[in-house]
Amino acid sequence: MGYPGTWMTESQSMLYRVVPKCACSTIGQIMFYSDHGTFFDGDVHDATSGLHKWSIESSQRLIEDNVRKHTSYSFTCVRNPYTRILSSFFDKIAGIQRNGKRYRGNLVPQLAQKYGIDVGSPENGFEFDQIASFRRFLLFARDTMRWRRPMEPDIHWSAMSGHIATFIANGGRYDAIFFTEKFNEGMQKVLDAVKTPVPIDLAAIPRFNESEGHGPKRAHPVSAYFDDLSRHLIWEVYKRDFQLFHYDFENPDNKMPTAEIDLEEVHAKLST
Repeated sequence: MGYPGTWMTESQSMLYRVVPKCACSTIGQIMFYSDHGTFFDGDVHDATSGLHKWSIESSQRLIEDNVRKHTSYSFTCVRNPYTRILSSFFDKIAGIQRNGKRYRGNLVPQLAQKYGIDVGSPENGFEFDQIASFRRFLLFARDTMRWRRPMEPDIHWSAMSGHIATFIANGGRYDAIFFTEKFNEGMQKVLDAVKTPVPIDLAAIPRFNESEGHGPKRAHPVSAYFDDLSRHLIWEVYKRDFQLFHYDFENPDNKMPTAEIDLEEVHAKLST
């Protein structure tokens, strides 16, 4: 299996396991800047040089050796499951991608046909019933994660614990897992623990949100999207995320974690 979703600075100062929809664009740009003193021109997910990535064949041996020897400071970042799945919906389902097209080509038309999802269009100002369409999307997301139908689960709504587990199951060990909701605090601890070729002033780093401006904005509080059935579905597929990363399942409007992450518990429970 290797180490899918793993990025490493060319200086090998730090190693990061990407979890989609959890500040990964900003983290990738910080890593890039820490080696080169400039940001990647474009979406850092598209970078094929300047960062080592498991998806780049020539980087795989370096990453594998690094992980097995635990040479670099290794970390990842998590996010409240309620806001993460909402972000996935508004970006990947309701939004238009950077190339001007819908995500994964004909996915949205298929969802309209099979699940009755309506996400409007740029021409009508993305006007649609956000709550009703999101709840139908949630049924689709659950079907992909539980039964792998009508397609394999997508990385943007797959459980965070699943992403994080692949690194651990193949011998990796995290030095830190921090919260998107406490980004500056968590990222600063990472930077304090490493030595980078280019110094980083975190306060001066912009936030990179590659999905912003390409679709509708959320019109309601988080809790409005989650009725009893929706919360049941959320618990069904993200129970481990809530438990391991200490997010508040009972109150969807409370995006903040309720406790710190226990790294020993995470490694023990995600090691197989």
